[in-house]
Amino acid sequence: MIKSMTGFGSAEGRVDEITYDVEIKTVNNRYFKAHIRLPDVAGFLSSEVEKLLHRELGRGSINYTLWVRQAGDKLLNIDEIALVGYVNKLRQVSKSAGIEERIELAGLLALPGIIQPALPDEDKKELLRKGILEVTEKALSQLTQMRIAEGAALAEDLRSCCLAASQLLDKVEERKEIVVVEYQKKLQMRVDSLLAASESSLDSETLAREVAVFAERSDISEEITRLRSHIVQFTEALDKDGQAGKRLDFLSQEMLREANTIGSKASDVTISHCVVDIKCQIDRIKEQVQNVE
Repeated sequence: MIKSMTGFGSAEGRVDEITYDVEIKTVNNRYFKAHIRLPDVAGFLSSEVEKLLHRELGRGSINYTLWVRQAGDKLLNIDEIALVGYVNKLRQVSKSAGIEERIELAGLLALPGIIQPALPDEDKKELLRKGILEVTEKALSQLTQMRIAEGAALAEDLRSCCLAASQLLDKVEERKEIVVVEYQKKLQMRVDSLLAASESSLDSETLAREVAVFAERSDISEEITRLRSHIVQFTEALDKDGQAGKRLDFLSQEMLREANTIGSKASDVTISHCVVDIKCQIDRIKEQVQNVE
């Protein structure tokens, strides 16, 4: 069953008394494109997270964000030496300038180099790696369920479009045989009208040859067969597992090509109207296929 490239998944986990939230948002894209945002403490996991996303999500634009909540003082260090240095320097400047000394701690903490991320040691890294990847997999599971549900809705709509196009194609196929007969009658009437004044006549062999040329030039049997085959392959691909988006996109392009050829070869108003409606269905198919993984 096809999957949509649009979805959202989130999960929460706790590692070493620190709460982590993972959010994954996906939208359609022809290729796999991941945007990963991690806090400094988990920056070393960037490549592993990307591999995990790529394994589970074939293509699409993926926005992955890892948030840290309720971390307390576990994810930061205060450089006390730098802090004391700032205080001493500020006191020296205030004294030399004759300014009343008013130093606020909150302002000092915002100065460069005071607060540093608490980088984990090897044991802590392994603990973080395991915990964060588990949370990521939970978010991915929720995301996948949403993409499957969206994919089912897409498949239903695409089948409806294929059915409508197939029914219109049936009308075209029924009409193509009538067109030749009607052309022969119109040609016979036109020739009879033109030759009536001169009391001449056109032999049946010449007329038959002209009708045969018209039938050959306007024959759309092969195009109808190929278009019908593409529709069948398209609907079959909707039920297959895996990444079907690129195959469906290719088939929809081929469907449009055959429909255009039918429209250009068929010299009949009824067929032309049917072809316009078929192309409308194919355009909707092409639009929807852009959301299929």
